[in-house]
Amino acid sequence: MAKEYNITRTAGLCAACRQELQPQQEFVATVREIAGEDDEAELVRQDYCPSCWEPVREQTTADKSVLGIWHARAAAPKEKKKTFVDDELLVSFFDRLQDAEEPAKVQFRFVLALILMRKRILAYDGTEPGQGDRPWLMHFRGSGRKCQVVDPHMDEDKVAEVSRQLGDVLEGDL
Repeated sequence: MAKEYNITRTAGLCAACRQELQPQQEFVATVREIAGEDDEAELVRQDYCPSCWEPVREQTTADKSVLGIWHARAAAPKEKKKTFVDDELLVSFFDRLQDAEEPAKVQFRFVLALILMRKRILAYDGTEPGQGDRPWLMHFRGSGRKCQVVDPHMDEDKVAEVSRQLGDVLEGDL
């Protein structure tokens, strides 16, 4: 059975200085893989205010455990949630999960591929010839860059669940 990752929404605090993120304040959010209980990997979200981000930016962007980095703005109290995520962030997250073998990460990447197909960024070319589970052959529209995506054979409920988890990861509101 696939492992589920429970990635929290922003706590509204900077991970470095622990100061509260103010409404409309810009911040940088990251998702990284860390060893959890029993040495099983967990995905953890960390948010940084601009002054704390600058000293850790270079080290964080080079860290292979960091799967995603994006800029966001803290929501105002009772402000309606905005769920806009730019295409570059989705492609970056998709690329960082390329060599993932853990079932939850493979599922995340598959759902990202579906989203990128819907946005007409990725195009489906067919499947790899052979026996057994065959990866989807795809290319990025415009550049022609090719990639493969493993189909984890999820049912509709599982796709919806992973989509919800992905949405939670990518949101930047309080």
